[in-house]
Amino acid sequence: MSDLYGWLKILHILSLIAWMAAMFYLPRLMVYHADAAPGSDKAETFKVMERRLLKAIATPAMIATWVFGLLLAWQGGWFVSGWLHAKLLLVLILSGVHGYLAGAVRRFAADANTKSARFYRILNEVPTVLLIGIVILVVLKPF
Repeated sequence: MSDLYGWLKILHILSLIAWMAAMFYLPRLMVYHADAAPGSDKAETFKVMERRLLKAIATPAMIATWVFGLLLAWQGGWFVSGWLHAKLLLVLILSGVHGYLAGAVRRFAADANTKSARFYRILNEVPTVLLIGIVILVVLKPF
């Protein structure tokens, strides 16, 4: 294994861990935010927490995960592998969830949220399911 490949793998894993931590925590914040009265001190605190988590951790980590992952795939010559195509599909869906959450942060900031805490509890499980599929594809490379 070349030094570059090893470092790309390390950076990809670290950025993925940061991204997933944010993807698990952001909808959990929204569960509590949805139950807070708009304009309350509690709601205003959640707005700050959500914005900082998205801008300082989630989005940079997502970008880094994509960059290092694509470089790994190129370095490993895996763009012709079926497992990578399936993994990329799941990562695209995860990126879509990220985009949806970014929109929700904007809606909460404008006091325009229309979704319930229950909705965000369910949404909170989606990144977990996607992560399970991604890890299975990467480790087993079934096709």
